[in-house]
Amino acid sequence: MIKIKNFCLISSLSLLACFQSQALTKREQAALTEVWLPKVIEVKPTPIPSDAINLTDNIYHHWQHNKGQKVKWTVENNQLTVVPGSGSIETKQSFCDMQLHIEWRSPKKTPEKSGQQLGNSGIFIQGQYEIQVLDSYDNETYSNGQAGAVYKQAAPLVNAMLPTGEWQTYDIIFKAPKFSASGQLITKAYVSVLHNGVLIQNHTEIQGATVFVGQPKYQAHGCRPLLLQDHRDEVSYRNIWLRKL
Repeated sequence: MIKIKNFCLISSLSLLACFQSQALTKREQAALTEVWLPKVIEVKPTPIPSDAINLTDNIYHHWQHNKGQKVKWTVENNQLTVVPGSGSIETKQSFCDMQLHIEWRSPKKTPEKSGQQLGNSGIFIQGQYEIQVLDSYDNETYSNGQAGAVYKQAAPLVNAMLPTGEWQTYDIIFKAPKFSASGQLITKAYVSVLHNGVLIQNHTEIQGATVFVGQPKYQAHGCRPLLLQDHRDEVSYRNIWLRKL
């Protein structure tokens, strides 16, 4: 049997690689797996990421009612509060993959309201995939309809609600669905959500557009606006920023 030093025997290519590695120093070998270009872009993280779009620095510039109408919600100190019955609002700009930070607050509890009638609103990513907004603090309702649910599709992993009246925080990572040129679904949408810093949706597969009755399904679309729902409760929003991914 012929023995080759360091057992460098498989093929001429592996033999060559072996001899080359013996000729390099440890530092030079390590450098072979180092990637220097392209350089990683620098982003200043505070108060919001420097590459983010601040959607509450000029509310009337970023938001509208349907068909381009001026926002009718209450606007004060860069905060938005639903005016019940005025309708949902949406961004003037359309988005695909995104990182979204949004803070919201439910109104005070009233004795006549409970369940889905208590602090109800919704964050509709691309205008159709809803992350539920609801006062789920000491308020029983169906699990896939409470705060942080992908509405009627996926219940949150845990209930991370702060008490009613306190500001809640969602950090959302959304991967948009992809469709072929003929409109066929190639990949579904996925979402991860942190509620007050706690992971409640972990790369959850979205089954289609949010519906109240029936089963969700996909219809082909491109980038679309972000929508905040008027569900006739005076829910407030602030500190909304978004990074395109």
